[in-house]
Amino acid sequence: MTTGRKLALVTGASAGIGVAFARLAAREGCDVALVARRADRLATLADELRSKHGVEATAIAADLCNPASPEAIFERLGARGVDILVNNAGYSLPNAFAHTSLDDQLKFLELTVTTPIAIAHRALPHMLAQGWGRIINISSITAFSSGGKGHTLYPAAKSFLVKFSQSLSAEVGERGVHVTAVTPGFVDTEFQIANKMAEKTPKPPKFMLQSPEEIAEESWRRNERGVEVVVPGFLPKIAAAFLKYAPEQIVTPMTRRAAADQYIGD
Repeated sequence: MTTGRKLALVTGASAGIGVAFARLAAREGCDVALVARRADRLATLADELRSKHGVEATAIAADLCNPASPEAIFERLGARGVDILVNNAGYSLPNAFAHTSLDDQLKFLELTVTTPIAIAHRALPHMLAQGWGRIINISSITAFSSGGKGHTLYPAAKSFLVKFSQSLSAEVGERGVHVTAVTPGFVDTEFQIANKMAEKTPKPPKFMLQSPEEIAEESWRRNERGVEVVVPGFLPKIAAAFLKYAPEQIVTPMTRRAAADQYIGD
């Protein structure tokens, strides 16, 4: 269905940052395609956005660990092109690498690395043809860390999203397509509970927490300006600068200690 409005595709749209981006896109007058596993939540959000903003909202229940999911999503959208893409879906595997199945690790990489690539690759031809497009890839401040015990592939996967975004921006930025990697710090979402981390990782002090809405607002605004890497919030900007520019012999022991304190183990 063509409405004359831009279409924003948001993955991980059943909670947290994904919901915030979906609401922001609808508020900005975009039709939205909502992708996540939890169909009931997607349907509720779609109803809300239609009622509140008068936009078209399509709920697409999909397991993004499945390599066939990107093709299925675009088949559902039909001939309509995606104008704004937010690759937000994500999770983590807190246990030790050797004691997590290879299948689980590969599914993690599928969702975190391969699926965002595949969806962006499918969305780009339409964006380039019209000379306008927006891609936002949600990474993490851990992309700048030296890694530690547990969540073994998480820093590497999130680092990949940053470098992928920068390289893609270099290719398509002058053709009207803005590509941004977003590296949030502590965000007040269901992430810790969903990844069974709540007991080992107590919630940070309130002054360190950002809301999903704050993340979405700053990321959307700075993507519009063509910023390639966004660290939302003042304190995360300081932390990211420290992780990026302080000597490794200082940074590594600190990040390793922090990871060890939260390590779930085998």
